[in-house]
Amino acid sequence: MNELLFPILSLGGLGLVFGVVLGYASKKFAVEVDPKVPLIRDSLPGANCGGCGYAGCDAYAQAVAEGAAAPNACTVGGAGVAEKVAEIMGVSVDESEPLKAYVKCNGTCDKAKQRGEYYGTMDCQQASVVPGGASKSCQYGCLGLGSCVKACAFDAIHVTEGGIAEVDPEKCVGCGACVKACPRAVIDLKPLSAVVRVACNSKDTLKAVKDICQVGCMTCKLCERTCPVKAITMENNLPVVDKEKCVKCMACVKKCPTNALIAYGKDIVVKQETPAN
Repeated sequence: MNELLFPILSLGGLGLVFGVVLGYASKKFAVEVDPKVPLIRDSLPGANCGGCGYAGCDAYAQAVAEGAAAPNACTVGGAGVAEKVAEIMGVSVDESEPLKAYVKCNGTCDKAKQRGEYYGTMDCQQASVVPGGASKSCQYGCLGLGSCVKACAFDAIHVTEGGIAEVDPEKCVGCGACVKACPRAVIDLKPLSAVVRVACNSKDTLKAVKDICQVGCMTCKLCERTCPVKAITMENNLPVVDKEKCVKCMACVKKCPTNALIAYGKDIVVKQETPAN
């Protein structure tokens, strides 16, 4: 009996010592968790899309709690989530207009010159490094191989029969995943109020564009000269529209000879001017 008693007491004593040491260590080296972090995390939709600029919802919640991120950076949650997060943080939130992805190219297969058939991997990143760049002659246009489609977690973008990516603004949450996936920077994030838009991404000059695309910007500067409020300037052979100055008169859209400037919106109808012979 005595032979068993000593080992039992020894083990019990060691257990007690280790327990005390571990208990002390857990308090001494404990990492305090801000109670706001789980509250913020529970308010987020959990998409983990990275549209806020952080690795996921957990990282964003931590950043908001630390004051390193704005409460309205969650593009998926929108205004509703922003209000909840702001309430947890005890701050007010600025109402900002949501951004939607927009494809700056109208060069469908019937309007843009084709270099030949592309038989490689259906991936824009890989096709962009192929000498010549897939099948289209334009080195700036949409490749139409769907890397943006694969990147979108919300089924908001697809490739049309004409070989151009197209965004559904109703489904788009503005996370920017498609923007990052496009190797040619054909996709931008724009507010819906930016009605006058450039549907071309080419930086080429008139002759080069005219030879390969029927709907590309020819750098004629008609839009710039036509705008009554000087809201358009030319940069890198493309018109840049100042949304704050633009009065949506559509004079530039009507004047553009190749429809490289468009009026964006399903309820907007603009009658093009017929070029003089």
